[in-house]
Amino acid sequence: MTTPLPSAWLACRLRRPEAPVRLFCFPHSGGSVGEYVRWADALPDIEVWGVQLPGRGARAEETPFTRMRELVDTLVAKVDFGTSFAFFGHSLGALVAFETACRLRDLGRTPPGWLFVSAAPAPQLPLRGIPASHLDDDGLITALESSYGELAVEMREDSELRELLLPGLRADLALVESYRHEPHAPLACAMTVTGGTQDDLTREELESWRVHTTGPFDFHLLPGGHFYLREQKEPLLHLLHTVSRRDLKP
Repeated sequence: MTTPLPSAWLACRLRRPEAPVRLFCFPHSGGSVGEYVRWADALPDIEVWGVQLPGRGARAEETPFTRMRELVDTLVAKVDFGTSFAFFGHSLGALVAFETACRLRDLGRTPPGWLFVSAAPAPQLPLRGIPASHLDDDGLITALESSYGELAVEMREDSELRELLLPGLRADLALVESYRHEPHAPLACAMTVTGGTQDDLTREELESWRVHTTGPFDFHLLPGGHFYLREQKEPLLHLLHTVSRRDLKP
């Protein structure tokens, strides 16, 4: 497999050029790549990369995107994903990963061989919840409490943390609120959809991803809420490792 060009969009904790597969992880709203690139410790035969968007993590001072098409067009112009790779996206990251996969395919470039969608409703479904990106800081934190829990409390109490995280979170909400699904031909890759049993996403919202691939489709629920992937890291990574070995060919 080819080596990705150095890019501010990518982070990798452990380079494994001999690995048969790369996994590119797209973080959740307001998230950075840190927790995802650490997965490399438990995935010794996969090279794990994080996709770092502007306005988050090490790129916190850059202007974030608020429109999906502009974000995806810029991403695919800046990043060479190689020829044998998979995408993992959690929450908003699942939507960005899906749209990136479709854009690569439509441009005649190599799409991912496998798409792992986590805790996100299928893109053709109506927008969930009430738009919140326009709210003032206190209102926005209140709107985030149901999903972000302790982090929302910390932002309310810590002005520096609030100033660091809220711009990216606000931009991510705008990405979702402005998103309009445009029908695509289904992808041909394998797709695995997962969610938490205590999340407010319904099984129907998750299983509705099925129409977006003609390849193998798996669906799994793991114990936990919207961020079940932290509580269930070991079983999630076991699933990721098993499915990637089964469905991806070097």
